[in-house]
Amino acid sequence: MVLTRERTEISEDLLSKLPNLKLISQTGKISNHLNLAACNKYNVAVAEGIGSPIAPAELTWLLMMNTVRKVPQAIDGMKKGQWQINIGSSIHGKTIGIWGYGKIGQKIAQYAKVFGANVLVWGSEASRNKAVEAGFQKAESKEYFFKNADIVTLHLRLNDATFGIVAESDLINLKENAVLINTARAELIAPNALLNVLKSGKKIFVGVDVYENEPIYDTNYELLNMDNVVCTPHLGYVEQNGYELYFRTAFENIIHYINGDFSNIANPVVLEKIDE
Repeated sequence: MVLTRERTEISEDLLSKLPNLKLISQTGKISNHLNLAACNKYNVAVAEGIGSPIAPAELTWLLMMNTVRKVPQAIDGMKKGQWQINIGSSIHGKTIGIWGYGKIGQKIAQYAKVFGANVLVWGSEASRNKAVEAGFQKAESKEYFFKNADIVTLHLRLNDATFGIVAESDLINLKENAVLINTARAELIAPNALLNVLKSGKKIFVGVDVYENEPIYDTNYELLNMDNVVCTPHLGYVEQNGYELYFRTAFENIIHYINGDFSNIANPVVLEKIDE
């Protein structure tokens, strides 16, 4: 079985119905969609793929630029026969708050530097210190981070510790006219927190690429019908070179497994059972 990123939940219930399954080859990294302990129980090996931060970082910056400059709204107005219906802002001189200074967060920081923006980093102590070493500013608290950033962009992995880590109170702390960008995972934001703040009348702008339930086909989906929100259909990793990397590695891992090379197997305990 070859998994396309995190589209399919691999649960114990599903595995119990697949008695002949021997190998799952994952495109990209394993996340919370896959129950590795259950795979061990049913003797299913899991091959982990590799990913690239390039496409999601570029999409983040693209979404940020469109949200700040309000380009999609201007294009929509022009299609309706209107001219210069709004006025956006520039990135230059703003403070971009990056929560999560991993591979993607680091690229965003470099983009910000080129565009003349300031960078403020929040996250683990190790990541904040790494940002300081690179010449960027670290936030001393989450409250300071949300109150002082003009643009907040999220770059965290979703796990038990980060589920709902962005609280409604954090979003309330954003400046007036601040921008929130989420190309990571929708579940990083507490349930209903974003909608509650948007409906409260607080003036913020939002760019989102991820949703709690995907895909979105409902044209009445609330975020799609808000003028201060720009939505993209989870395009973060959807890019030709990225797909070539994801799927080439996934199929190479299958060949490796068949040939007895188990170097990319994430749960070697299964292989130990097979050897026995």
